[in-house]
Amino acid sequence: MRAWQVEQLGEPGEVMRLADDVARPVAGPGQLLVRVRAAAVNFPDALMVRGQYQVRPPLPFTPGVELCGEVADGARRGERLIGNPVLPHGAFAEYALLDAAAAFPAPGALDDAEAAALHIGYQTAWFALHRRARLVAGETLLVHAAAGGVGSAAVQLGRAAGARVVAVVGGPAKAKAARALGADLVVDRTAGDFVAAVKEFTGGRGADVVFDPVGGDAYTGSTKCVAFEGRIVVVGFAAGRIPAPALNHALVKNYAILGLHWGLYNTHDPQAVRAAHDELIRLADRGAVRPLVSARVPLAGAADAVELVAAGRSTGRIAVLGG
Repeated sequence: MRAWQVEQLGEPGEVMRLADDVARPVAGPGQLLVRVRAAAVNFPDALMVRGQYQVRPPLPFTPGVELCGEVADGARRGERLIGNPVLPHGAFAEYALLDAAAAFPAPGALDDAEAAALHIGYQTAWFALHRRARLVAGETLLVHAAAGGVGSAAVQLGRAAGARVVAVVGGPAKAKAARALGADLVVDRTAGDFVAAVKEFTGGRGADVVFDPVGGDAYTGSTKCVAFEGRIVVVGFAAGRIPAPALNHALVKNYAILGLHWGLYNTHDPQAVRAAHDELIRLADRGAVRPLVSARVPLAGAADAVELVAAGRSTGRIAVLGG
């Protein structure tokens, strides 16, 4: 089969190689062989190729951590599923493996590219907003990187929960995308101060919940505009700098700093992951959420797509279509 291979760690555009002669993976006990219909490109794909991710598959490996696929054989042949492929057989290939216990039905309301993008980003946003921050209708939600894959999911889920959403983005094109997602206020951080904008929008109260996949200056600014008893959910550090929070500041302003590592729920509470998926399907079926897929590229374009995402130049998700 055709599959991308990483034989040495480095920048995706330099070390990812598309091969035509990779052996098709063989499903083991509890696994399903799927024909990849679409794979969603995620920031962790770049980190994994660089050797900077917490999961480090043995070399050589095929990258790609999220897919929509069709079961290729066995009793479940033809089922359309989404999930995380079993590494080292990642999603940027014609075939991959899924853990049968952690594979989910693909929503009928979404096409293959959209379905592929529903899992990681939307599960992350769901657990951040509902499990960790306990967002309620009428609250103000501040979303950083709101036009990115996980940020766009948070905007849609915040709106579906009845929150007022302030979206922070970088650049006019991403601002346009955030408005289309339904954000109540969009702030282009390259042209304005999001701290002042949040304070003005909330009449000085601040944001009740902050969704932060960026870190760095985004986190620091959020502490200046979080509300009394607000909650800052730390989701990631796309800016490349991990902040060192002043805990006395959290004490004085009475806000909470919450961590969210969604992958841990797959181990500690898999039933909660399945329940979240069921709710995401209901939201997709009624049109409340629809993954923002900015581009659909052929399998041969996977390395370039990973480079775009790694550089922060993409909007929403890029989908790599099956070979």
